[in-house]
Amino acid sequence: MSDFAYPRPQLVRQQWMNLNGKWKFMFDDERRCRMPDAVTGWTHEINVPFSPETAMSGIGDTGFHCVCWYERQFQLTPNAGHTILHFGAVDYRAQVWVNRHLVAEHEGGHTPFAADISGALNSDGAQTVTVYVEDDPHDLAKPRGKQDWLREPHSIWYPRTTGIWQTVWLEQVESTYIQSLRWTPIFETYEIGCEVVASGDVTDDLFVEVKIWHGDKLVADDHYKLLGNEANRKIALSDPGIDDSRNELLWSPERPTLLDAEVILRHRGKVLDRISSYTALRSVAINRDRFMLNGRAYALRLVLDQGYWPESLMTAPSDAALKRDVELAKAMGFNGVRKHQKIEDPRYLYWADRLGLLVWEEMPSAYRFSPKAITRMVREWTEAIERDYSHPCIIVWVAFNESWGVPNLTLTQAHRNAVEALYHLTRTLDATRPVIGNDGWEASATDILGIHDYDCNPARLETRYATSEPTRTLFDQRRPGGRILTLDGFPHRGQPIVLTEFGGIAFDKGGATLEATWGYSRAHTEDSFIDLYRRLLRVVNTTFMFSGFCYTQFSDTFQEANGLLCADRTPKVSLELINTATRNYTGEEERIGPGIV
Repeated sequence: MSDFAYPRPQLVRQQWMNLNGKWKFMFDDERRCRMPDAVTGWTHEINVPFSPETAMSGIGDTGFHCVCWYERQFQLTPNAGHTILHFGAVDYRAQVWVNRHLVAEHEGGHTPFAADISGALNSDGAQTVTVYVEDDPHDLAKPRGKQDWLREPHSIWYPRTTGIWQTVWLEQVESTYIQSLRWTPIFETYEIGCEVVASGDVTDDLFVEVKIWHGDKLVADDHYKLLGNEANRKIALSDPGIDDSRNELLWSPERPTLLDAEVILRHRGKVLDRISSYTALRSVAINRDRFMLNGRAYALRLVLDQGYWPESLMTAPSDAALKRDVELAKAMGFNGVRKHQKIEDPRYLYWADRLGLLVWEEMPSAYRFSPKAITRMVREWTEAIERDYSHPCIIVWVAFNESWGVPNLTLTQAHRNAVEALYHLTRTLDATRPVIGNDGWEASATDILGIHDYDCNPARLETRYATSEPTRTLFDQRRPGGRILTLDGFPHRGQPIVLTEFGGIAFDKGGATLEATWGYSRAHTEDSFIDLYRRLLRVVNTTFMFSGFCYTQFSDTFQEANGLLCADRTPKVSLELINTATRNYTGEEERIGPGIV
């Protein structure tokens, strides 16, 4: 990113080197090069971490390219410890060489990987890193999210992202260092679970110190001996007792209290590693038909966010742009976002943690079912959960969307098995958050029943969902989107019902011909746009059967003109009008604090 923000916000070291910036680059459509020595005649210079399809990369080539190469030189003197090279995300399959030594291979376009390059470094300090990327634009059996397989974006799919699209960086550590850190809030007993894993030359007599602050107040100062290479402990916080004091310690969108932390690894008194981090105390759960935050029913007001920018596609143009997106969502009256078909940059999650915005994280879909496709999904989804587990803003995991990649759920047992397997795998990897197996319709194993319904007639929506016996009528007689809501053998068991996609009102403030854009309904003036939005939100805010909603969508995204904001994040109507309509505000005093219903 242009402002070089530290890319891993929950495990921060002071000393690091950012390798973003100018790299040599070339496409290799004929696959003539298999090793770095064979690469000659670099044709481009690219601005990493922006993909070659983007304007900000300096290339802007949106054609079909299966293979590309990157290379850059940097200066680094080897130390006595380890040098770790990190890639935030490379789409799709990458091989990495340092000074012509193969140091890493990774498959998966949305998750990070790292390599210990200590043994490959030149002693004189002159280093070269070379990256090979393979990303078949026609491969529908890989998790690709909203990336189009046609040359030009169509319908609801967008330009492709090839190669490096998140920060490349490195850091030097001691011979023994902290490899990973995981935080687990335990709301019921006012504890924070802390798991520290060491790596490198692990020896006996390793101790970890964990300090936690609430503001300026030190609330924990614990010391643990590592057993093998791991320490896994629960850190007790003092329960304030009364509600006002309890609420000050809890994290919520209305009061995003973070607990700053420092973790130090020692060996016989010597400091081996020192990192800064943060965590939070909060709980998310399901209680019958309601979503619960910090032990209280909480109404979800989400907006669907694709996470694209016109000039930089899936890569934010800057860290400030990520922060601004969080601020805009909150300014429009939403308390959360559903990040759609994208594993978002950790810096976005950092700002959501710090500013207070709930996040539903969703696995990008493949569009062809096969054992290979499911194997790829399982591997990448596992890595995503591991990366983002400790972020308090994440409250729900979504494995599949609208049966994408599993199109025959009503007929094919293997497709149903895939959804149920991903649901149970996710619940196994993270028992602290609700999981949606398949969002939108044709649900089987799920903790929340998500419904997608783009009927933009408020009266029809009210008739459909505000009946005297809505669930019986809905599940037995109606089919939003033309699909059954639950599969045979999986009747609605009283889970919360959330309208997870609706609206989609197309309004191009710039005056483009709406027939050339995508939307589920159309408005031609600011007044008609906000009037329809206001009437839709009044229905979903006052329908008791809903535990919340997710409006489509945050901003215009290429041919989709159905955002509340233009693609450059300019509001289509005033943020105040959107905010009032989103919250269905009536002038009564709003209760502030965790557990707003």
